[in-house]
Amino acid sequence: MYPWQEAAWTQLQQMRARMPHAILFHGPAGTGKADFLETFAQALLCENVRPDGHACEACASCGWFVQHNHPDYRRVRPEALEDEPTEGEEGAEGERKAKTSKPSKEIKIEQIRSLADFMNISTHRQGLRVVVLYPAEALNMPASNALLKTLEEPPPGTVFLLASNSLDRLLPTILSRCRKFALPMPSHEEALAWLKAQGLSDADSWLREQGGAPLAALAASEGGGREEMDALLHFLAQPSKDGALRTAERLAKGELPALVAWLQRWLYDVFSYKMSGKVRYYPRYGRELAALAGKVHTASLIRAIKATNERRAVAEHPLSAKLFVEDMLLEYTSCCT
Repeated sequence: MYPWQEAAWTQLQQMRARMPHAILFHGPAGTGKADFLETFAQALLCENVRPDGHACEACASCGWFVQHNHPDYRRVRPEALEDEPTEGEEGAEGERKAKTSKPSKEIKIEQIRSLADFMNISTHRQGLRVVVLYPAEALNMPASNALLKTLEEPPPGTVFLLASNSLDRLLPTILSRCRKFALPMPSHEEALAWLKAQGLSDADSWLREQGGAPLAALAASEGGGREEMDALLHFLAQPSKDGALRTAERLAKGELPALVAWLQRWLYDVFSYKMSGKVRYYPRYGRELAALAGKVHTASLIRAIKATNERRAVAEHPLSAKLFVEDMLLEYTSCCT
């Protein structure tokens, strides 16, 4: 667990006397929600919980949990987040699939249906049965409907722990059947201190570029540098039609949601500088942001921000990645030149 989650952990312990059948933890991406869920799941299954609510780390249940073979625990997440073949695909078949297909970024209906047998048998030591699912917005529509049926008639002794980065991407009916629990974004100072403790150089710049999310900042720093981000930011600082086409060619194979997020933050910085003279995300481009803020019309900037927000919703599944990036950068160019 992370330092900024301690207050939330203390608050969560008050719910244990009357545990809801489903808790939906929500908050910004890159702040450690998945680790928080795993920690709480282990504590719920622990046979000798400590006074502070944490697992004892010594009982048989904790041993099984750490070894990833607890009989009363299931974790559901997209294949793309898994480090090993999904349940039922071990051995040669799992290896073949890993080599021949791209891991899905969705949680599929088969993963939800596979929970049926798990929930219909007795628990191993008459304790709780725990299902952890994240990120909840990765549920495709069939999987969402299947999960909804389970949440409407929850099996006795079963607790669902879900995590989401974006509540507005979930079915309202799922939201209504879960107790919502907010997990905090750490303060800039707290996140910066943690990153420095991890040995990250230039921690402040990485943290700002990832919107204040420390785990995202650490992951970005370990991902091989800022090449794609710097290519995009260099274009955004000096937009042109030719530059848009060249940059789109270079970035079309990148992570489109990340590209959109970087553009969103850039536009926010332009708007923020125009309104208040402050830069939040990209202080190393302060001069360029100031120049853009001085010449772009406020109405055009607001339209660009709105259009980019709409692009975020379709960035995961564009018809053509290259055309998606080209259109996005050309639209930005028309706004800022």
